[in-house]
Amino acid sequence: MKTTAKDTPINGDIVNEKISELNVPVVGKATIREIKRLIDNIERASGIKFIRMEMGVPGLPPAAIGTEAEIDALRHGVAAIYPDIDGIPELKTEASRFVKNFLDVEVSPDGCIPTVGSMQGGFASFLTLARMHKERDTTLFIDPSFPVHKQQHKVLGQKFEGFDVYGYRGEALRTKLESYFSKGNIHSVLYSNPNNPSWICFTDEELKIIGDLANKYNVVILEDLAYFAMDFRKDYSQPGVPPFQPTVAKYTDNYILFISSSKAFSYAGQRIGLMVISDKLFHTKAPDLLRYYSSDIFGKAMIFGTVYALSSGTAHSAQYALAAMLKAANEGRFNFVEDVREYGRKANIMKKLFTDNGFRIVYDKDLDQPVADGFYFTIMYPGFDGPELIEELLYYGISAISLSITGSERHEGLRACVSLVSRSQFPDLEMRLKKFKEHHPVA
Repeated sequence: MKTTAKDTPINGDIVNEKISELNVPVVGKATIREIKRLIDNIERASGIKFIRMEMGVPGLPPAAIGTEAEIDALRHGVAAIYPDIDGIPELKTEASRFVKNFLDVEVSPDGCIPTVGSMQGGFASFLTLARMHKERDTTLFIDPSFPVHKQQHKVLGQKFEGFDVYGYRGEALRTKLESYFSKGNIHSVLYSNPNNPSWICFTDEELKIIGDLANKYNVVILEDLAYFAMDFRKDYSQPGVPPFQPTVAKYTDNYILFISSSKAFSYAGQRIGLMVISDKLFHTKAPDLLRYYSSDIFGKAMIFGTVYALSSGTAHSAQYALAAMLKAANEGRFNFVEDVREYGRKANIMKKLFTDNGFRIVYDKDLDQPVADGFYFTIMYPGFDGPELIEELLYYGISAISLSITGSERHEGLRACVSLVSRSQFPDLEMRLKKFKEHHPVA
């Protein structure tokens, strides 16, 4: 159903040339970074700015509290000093307070470990957990999910399985998870909440199901909180005051949380995040760890084995930045949620622009209510599968990624990120979508 129209917003010859230069079998199935590079190349060659929705990166200025704290730390010479592998004391203390204030969960500062973004936290966890019990060799993904986590498994040579959770909400989730856990090969489960890319949010009932089964089968739950408190249907912004960000940590002690500074604090460039290990898991003894590490205690193996080997810790000055932001949030001086509500407001407008022009929302329901407006939304267009739609939209100066690379069963869909689209681009987006609909009429 590819258009033969000559009056597309981007010159078709330029698009075809740059697709050819990318040299991937199916451009619609390319990785996120490959899509980014392709769009960069088309923009340079055409001189026309895209509506860029492929990258999940912040589109807001970094939190000034963090920037000033990092500058001050650099002026005091921390760039010349190796930080402790498990983090500076100030950050560990404020991280523990933050978890208590915003998730209502107690965790020792010992288990709050800074990492080079949540990406490194995930990589370190996958690497360590796969060596914890020699009879368990597989990670279970509750999909759809961030594609790079599976890429990490491929790089590590580790096994993984997954299922699209959209058809297994509520009590159906219990049966589905148990069908995997009962096989005895799963060492951990990973999901994000809110979910990247569908933006569905697990309820407390569903998190309790996950936690109960983690306890029953001794499986570690990896909860990716990259979009912390960004389900804007509820206000999670007040420290120590309910409601709190929902978390599986309320229902099990077998967990690792990943808290990113990239989205909630718009501090992506400094690659600083937190891996928060429960007290029970941190002190768990697993003799099989001695095959690879000098300690059979999980927390020590993680810090002095895996994290040390990967990077000897994370950037010293960035730790001071994150510590300052967490401290200000803990003291109620910094409402980080209010700053990022703009993503939800933009999503509301952009979704309507798409649906007014023949597109449909793929993951449109969160149980019995409409999915929230947030950092991502999902779209499809009748007559196209996801990879085809990715390629076709290039001629209209619109980019996204295919749901097919996220573990989703909805192969007709795309993930759209709102962060890099400015409000000044909305009229241009509307014009391009109208042109797309004109070229691709739907009966």
